[in-house]
Amino acid sequence: MMAGIQMQHVPYRGASPALVDLIGGQVHVMFDNMPSSIEHIRAGRLRPLAVCTTKRLDALPDVPTVSESLPGFETSAFAGLGAPKGTPADIVERLNREVNAGLADASLRARIIELGGVPLPVSPAEFGKLIADETEKWGKVVKFAGAKPN
Repeated sequence: MMAGIQMQHVPYRGASPALVDLIGGQVHVMFDNMPSSIEHIRAGRLRPLAVCTTKRLDALPDVPTVSESLPGFETSAFAGLGAPKGTPADIVERLNREVNAGLADASLRARIIELGGVPLPVSPAEFGKLIADETEKWGKVVKFAGAKPN
């Protein structure tokens, strides 16, 4: 949408079969999460064109970001924990504190970075804002593309 180009979306049931087709030449390009692609990149089976994060990744410092060529472009996968509505605040705070303590652990941080990730310790409010911002951003993309559930 931002680049004004059209690409054909080829749906796959996960990264593994998509990577097989990419490595085999049946598809020409793929947007993927780093943990499933990074070992193929390191082994020379895949050539990274760019990363979609706002900053270059520590795991692949020579690979440019898309935003270096297309300012404002950013898309990143993220993972987090959720709890049912009405979960007591003290439980939410404790879960958050423990997860963030884990993300502060040097060996865990190093492993996340090695896999091409970016540890992101945040508060529950910050995580809620991230989800709201991403929902708004991707809602615009869905409307622009005219995507419909099937």
